[in-house]
Amino acid sequence: MAIKKNKKSAAQKVVKKVKPAKVNAKAAHQNAASVVMSSPKGGFVATVGRRKVSTARVRLYEKAGDFLVNGLPVGQYFHSLANAAAVYNQAFIVTNTLGKHAVTVKVSGGGIKGQLEALVHGLARAMVKMNPDYHALLKEAGLLTRDDRMKETRKIGTGGKARRKRQSPKR
Repeated sequence: MAIKKNKKSAAQKVVKKVKPAKVNAKAAHQNAASVVMSSPKGGFVATVGRRKVSTARVRLYEKAGDFLVNGLPVGQYFHSLANAAAVYNQAFIVTNTLGKHAVTVKVSGGGIKGQLEALVHGLARAMVKMNPDYHALLKEAGLLTRDDRMKETRKIGTGGKARRKRQSPKR
């Protein structure tokens, strides 16, 4: 008996696929913003706002300047939401301070709407920290209330849902 060597034919050869070069996500994010904006200098007040699983770390500066969210202008970051400008400027409109402060925000977690509401909560808290006279105005507008409604966590033995029960046998 002749032993055949296991040779791969041309059709069986493994061809290595060429992977595209890895792109630095941070550099791509910075290149996406066509306008280069810098963080303002000087004194600031730092607070945290939350909504669902979104967290916004807000810095409210004493001097006038840009409103940046994760390094982008706020209008560009929340471009997909209708009436977003009215929502994130609401604290400034209530206190008559529109355009008098620079704001930088780092948001993470959740969806875009939850991030916007976390930003508003953190911004209102920062304004009260900077000037306690604004507390009554912002409280009346409902901007200082933390909306803690979250998705209910799933329970063990419920088939992947939070409130689903096991099926009961009939007989």
